[in-house]
Amino acid sequence: MKPTRASTLISIAVVAAVAGFALDAVLASRQAPALFLATPLGVTLAFIGIAVVLMARPVRRHARDGAGRARPVDPLYATRVVVLAKASSICGALFGGFALGLVVYLLTRSAFPSLGSTLPNVVAVGGGIVLTVCALVAEHMCIAPPNDDDDDLPRGGTTQAH
Repeated sequence: MKPTRASTLISIAVVAAVAGFALDAVLASRQAPALFLATPLGVTLAFIGIAVVLMARPVRRHARDGAGRARPVDPLYATRVVVLAKASSICGALFGGFALGLVVYLLTRSAFPSLGSTLPNVVAVGGGIVLTVCALVAEHMCIAPPNDDDDDLPRGGTTQAH
């Protein structure tokens, strides 16, 4: 499985930000109230990010200790943590980008919005960033070190059959 690319996360965040901005613009054109995300959303996203890192810790410890561990980490568990980390980084970019679009729309209006209307969206942006960063850290923690068999290869060598 390949690591999550920064370009993928940036493109998801940009598309979500444009969608958030456009949604608020459409709501304003119909004279409907602007969309405000709840403050607990940002806090929950941050807690999910911390939980993903905590789930990756046993995999990281096993990768450092090597084969001398009494009870190895289940490879299915490690795979699940990596997949969860990849999905969390995408969701963090999506939620954070969408909330950023809402904040940008609110701040570009002629009347400056109150703190009570912008703070929940700013907290959601922060939660999305925390979730994305924690998920990328957890994904990096699950990278397995090279096998001892690779030490026998010459520098820059490959494992091709002759």
